[in-house]
Amino acid sequence: MSSEHHKENFWTKYIFSQDHKVIGIQYGITSLLFLLFGFSLMLVMRWQLAYPDTEIPLVGWMFENKMLSPDMYNSFGAMHGTIMIFLGVVPIVVGAFGNYIVPLQIGAPDMAFPKLNMASYWSYFVGGIVMLTGFILPEGAASSGWTSYAPLSVIAPTGQTVWLIGMVFLITSSLLGSMNIIVTIFQLRVEGLTWMRLPFFIWAQLVTSFLLVLAFPPLEAAAIFQLMDRLAMTSFFIPDGLIISGEMFNRSGGGSPLLWQHLFWFLAHPEVYVLILPAMGVVSEIIANNTRKPLWGYKSLVYSVIFLGFMSFVVWAHHMFLTGMGDTMSNFFTITTMIISVPSVVILTCLLLSLWGGSIRFNTPMLFALSFLPMFAIGGVTGLPLGLPLSDIHLHDTYYVISHFHYVVAPGTIFAIFAGIYYWFPKITGKKLNEVLGKIHFIFSLIFMNGIFFPMLIQGFGGLSRRLADGGVSYAHAQDVIHYNEFISISAWLLFLAQLPFIFNIIMTLLSKPKEEVGPNPWQATTMEWACPSPPVGHGNFETEPKAYRGPYEYSVPEHDKDFSPQFENLGEK
Repeated sequence: MSSEHHKENFWTKYIFSQDHKVIGIQYGITSLLFLLFGFSLMLVMRWQLAYPDTEIPLVGWMFENKMLSPDMYNSFGAMHGTIMIFLGVVPIVVGAFGNYIVPLQIGAPDMAFPKLNMASYWSYFVGGIVMLTGFILPEGAASSGWTSYAPLSVIAPTGQTVWLIGMVFLITSSLLGSMNIIVTIFQLRVEGLTWMRLPFFIWAQLVTSFLLVLAFPPLEAAAIFQLMDRLAMTSFFIPDGLIISGEMFNRSGGGSPLLWQHLFWFLAHPEVYVLILPAMGVVSEIIANNTRKPLWGYKSLVYSVIFLGFMSFVVWAHHMFLTGMGDTMSNFFTITTMIISVPSVVILTCLLLSLWGGSIRFNTPMLFALSFLPMFAIGGVTGLPLGLPLSDIHLHDTYYVISHFHYVVAPGTIFAIFAGIYYWFPKITGKKLNEVLGKIHFIFSLIFMNGIFFPMLIQGFGGLSRRLADGGVSYAHAQDVIHYNEFISISAWLLFLAQLPFIFNIIMTLLSKPKEEVGPNPWQATTMEWACPSPPVGHGNFETEPKAYRGPYEYSVPEHDKDFSPQFENLGEK
C-alpha cells in the first residue's frame, strides 16, 4: 500500500488527525493521564479513611483546614469512579487498543470512517474536560456517586449538571467509536482473513463494540432525562411526596427513582464486560505468543465471548436485589447471573490450558498476562455471592463489593492494559521497553494491588459499609475490621510508587536511541499487525497489501522449520 497522502500540517497530522494510529495514541495518552488523576483522588481519600480528622500531608493546603470534608470526600469518591471507568479504562481498552491494533490485525489501511474516528476522540476529550470543570465550581464536583442515583442526583449542587453533560459527550464518543470498529471488522478484513481466522483480540473488540452500541443509548437517554429533571423542572425520576430537610419538595412528582437504577445498570453491568473482554483479548494474544503454542479451544473462546455478550444484558438487576423486587424477578436474575459465570469460566479455563506444555517465556508482558488469570478468577468467584439475594443482603454496599469489582478491574483489566502496552510498544514506537524496569513494575504492582483489595474482603464480611468518610469509626459492629484501613492505605501509596518505574521506563525509552532495531516482528508473533514496519507506515500501514494464509496462532507446527508460522507468510499455500 502506498504511504503517500495529501500534505498535512502539524494540526491535521497530530492534533486533528484522521489516522487511526495517531488517534489510538491520543486515546492512550489522554486515558493514562486521566487514570493517574483518578488514582490520585483515591490516594487522598485513603488518608481520610486511615487517619480520620487529621491534616493531609503534602497536598493538605488545597483543602479547608487541610482536611477532606465529608462533602469533598463524596465528590472525590464519585469522580474517582467516573474517571477510572469512563475516562480511563474504557477509552484505553477500546479507544487506544481498538483504534491502533484492530486495523493492523485485520490488514486494513485505516478505520472505516476516519472522520468519525476523529470526532469520537474529541467528543471523549471534551466530555472529560467538562467533567473535570466541576472541581473549580464553588460547590465542587459531582457528589452523588458514579451511579448518580436519583433523587439525590436531582437535588445535588451544580457539579452534578456538569457531570451529566460530560457523560452525554462520553457516551456519544463511545457510540461513534464502537460503530466504527464494528464496520471496520466487517468490511475491511484483508483477503483470506475469514471469521475463524480472526485473532481472539478482534472477536473481543467486536463483541465489546456491540455491547457499547446496544447498552449506552438507554443511559444517554436517562442522562438527558435527569438533566431535564435538574434544569427543566420535569419529574422523570422524582417520586410523589419527596421530603427534603423536613420540607415537601416543590415538584409535581410521579417519577420513579428505580427507573434510573434500571436504566443505569442496564448499561453498567454490560460495562463490566466492556472492561474485561478487551483485556481477555490482550491476554490471549500474549499467552499464545509466549507459550509458543496455539490457544487451547479457539472456537470455544469465540463462542463463549459471543454468548457472554448476549447474556450480559439480562443480569443487571442483581445490583438491585435490595430495592424490594419480587421473588420471581429475583430468581430470574439470580439464575442468569449464575449462567453468565459459565462462559467466563470457559474462557479462563481455555487460557489456563493454553499454558500446559508450553515453552513459556517469562517476559514482562507475559508476567502481567499470567497475573491477570488468578486476579480475574478472584474477582469472578467473589461476585457469585452478590448474585444470590440471601448473601447479597449482608454483603451489599460493603467493602466486599469494592473488593470484588476492583479485583476484576484493577489487578484484572489494568494488568491486561499494562501487558498490552509492553507487548505492542515496539510496534507503536519501534523501541522495546526495558525488561528490568518492567519486572520491577510488575512485582511491586502485584504485591500492593493485593495489599489493597484482599483486606477489603475481610472488611466486607465484617459488615463495614462503603462510602463512609470517616472509614467506619461510627459503626460499632465493624470495629474489629477498621484497623485494616491503615494497611490498605499504605498499600495504596506504595502502589503509586510502584508506577514510577513504568513512567520512567516510558519516558527514557522514548527519549533514548534504541540499541538495536526491533524490526517488524520482535516477538516472533503470528498475527497480521507484525507484517507491517515498526512503527507502521503513513496512512497505509503496510508496505504491500497483506494476505491471510492461515489461522492466527500457528505456533510450533511440527513440519515447519520455525516455531511460528505468521498469518501473512506464504509457505507454499495456494
